[in-house]
Amino acid sequence: MSKILSPGDVKLRDGRSVDFANLDVAATAPCLRVVADAVAELLPFYGSVHRGAGALSERCTREYEQARETVADFLGCRDGDTVVFTRNTTDALNLLARALPEDTTVLTFDAEHHANLLPWRRTVHLDAPRSPREAVEALERALSRQRCGLVSVTAASNVTGEVWPVAALAEVAHRFGARIAVDAAQLAPHAPVDLTALGADYVAFSGHKVYAPFGAGVLAGRADWLDAAAPYLAGGGASAGVDGDLDVQWATGPARHEAGTPNLLGAVAVAAACRELDHADHSREQALVNRLRAGLAELPHVEELRLFGPDAERVGIVSFALLGEDPGELATALGRDHGIGVRTGLFCAHPLTRRLLREATARLDPEAQAPAQAVRASFGLGTTEEHIDRLINALRR
Repeated sequence: MSKILSPGDVKLRDGRSVDFANLDVAATAPCLRVVADAVAELLPFYGSVHRGAGALSERCTREYEQARETVADFLGCRDGDTVVFTRNTTDALNLLARALPEDTTVLTFDAEHHANLLPWRRTVHLDAPRSPREAVEALERALSRQRCGLVSVTAASNVTGEVWPVAALAEVAHRFGARIAVDAAQLAPHAPVDLTALGADYVAFSGHKVYAPFGAGVLAGRADWLDAAAPYLAGGGASAGVDGDLDVQWATGPARHEAGTPNLLGAVAVAAACRELDHADHSREQALVNRLRAGLAELPHVEELRLFGPDAERVGIVSFALLGEDPGELATALGRDHGIGVRTGLFCAHPLTRRLLREATARLDPEAQAPAQAVRASFGLGTTEEHIDRLINALRR
């Protein structure tokens, strides 16, 4: 039995039915079967978390806090680290932005998803580097010139799939007295994300990227800034006590930023996904990446988007520029005629994607105008060689 829930066959425009090739996993991964089972098992006992003394509330409170422990283990959290459940990566990074000490300057690269570009109030932006080594050197030069309290970087690009040198960047940041936050939304589904091994101070990811349903995410890391900041949301659960004059004593720990009734099912789903990913075999994924890249390289009208060199480490994400076809029309045809789901657009990383589209187009035809959108194929646990070959053959035709 497949580990993921699948729609099975889809009907094509000509009436045939084929197994759906989901090559848009980087946007939203399909739900794992064990995740669906964990949620279904809990539903008959669904009750309030932290707000009741009955059997249902006791079980749900226990499940919620056990989910927090599971996520902490999955991320290699250290003594003193905290795990806060959020809605998604964007929510997690916005929470961290609200919790920064006053006047903290944040350094990011112009290669980030908007979730890691837009929340910060005081920022230094560095040009996207051309190699992992250049990223480390650029950070070192920048921090030697200007004091920054936080460096925030992606672990793996949602545009190119390239893996960033987080551990090396963390070493540089710490040497200059800065902390480092990691957007692990695209790395967590494909490889271990360990705060200790990476030397990261904070990490954020989304449940719907790691084969759990929508609506749950995580911010994990050092507790001191989070405990000192005003609550992200004011309300029940975040308050330890309120007197008659509405003088509030705020809670410390995760509860401080989890006001209101928490997303119990989301937390349980994320924890179940983390347990499964802890034992997942990702070894075949690199072979699929190589198969797709090799196939695309044979097509004269297609050019892969990349920031680093062609041999850089990457996860199962490959974006490309396509000349002579409208990307939106292509995506529609791939779906209706071949049963393939891909993504088109700028992938919420507009500065980077536009730059890479211009560069890729120039490699194909220096006189051509860059397309307005890129095409992205992304995959994971349910992807097969046949899915990859079907995409290549469709593009070839």
